[in-house]
Amino acid sequence: MNSCDDNNYGGSLKRVLILLTILVWAALAIPAQIALIVLNTFQPGRLPDGWQVKVNRGAPEIATVKEGNQIYLDLKSHDSSYGLERAVDVDPREAPFLTWKWLVKKLPPGADFRHAKSDDQAAQVLVAFSDRHILSYIWDTSAPQGTMESASSLPLVHIEAIVCRSGAADLHRWLSESHNLAADYEKAFGHAAPHVKGIRLQINTQHTGTSAESCFAEVAFRSTPQS
Repeated sequence: MNSCDDNNYGGSLKRVLILLTILVWAALAIPAQIALIVLNTFQPGRLPDGWQVKVNRGAPEIATVKEGNQIYLDLKSHDSSYGLERAVDVDPREAPFLTWKWLVKKLPPGADFRHAKSDDQAAQVLVAFSDRHILSYIWDTSAPQGTMESASSLPLVHIEAIVCRSGAADLHRWLSESHNLAADYEKAFGHAAPHVKGIRLQINTQHTGTSAESCFAEVAFRSTPQS
């Protein structure tokens, strides 16, 4: 190899090294994405690991279903109130986004969380914080989408309900949700969110004495939102 070839080789090697250095620094500059998957894969016919059934009234009707590549929980309620909950420890400053998929097959007729006698929902995702404050993301029969107001009924527990979906327009469709827990908490309670200590997936029809059915899949706390 002559000197010209040596120079070309040396120049090419230097450019490759510079490019690799730039790529490494670029990768280091991108913050690592955080995701705590709390509901994803589980065995059909068995409850997912870490989740427990909590019954307020009536008999729970829970099925774990696999359809193709989709695995999900199916909850049915007949004049009952129950949920599945799991303990977690999540810092909303690091993972402020809660994401999940849900599908509602049947809404409780006449339900409306804004009135105690009709406070039933086909589907709720409740997030409990270390200060006994709770955010409740709901699919309501009547209350308009975007409604956000207090739903507290227990002493020393502060619950703020957020209507993510309303009515029957999207029944029998899998829908993806992505909500900023930290922002919703601050809007609801006026200060920064403390650690998340628990999450519950719930269905209830005890106030209206009716029936409902909903499904849940792919629940996670994330550092970035999902499209």
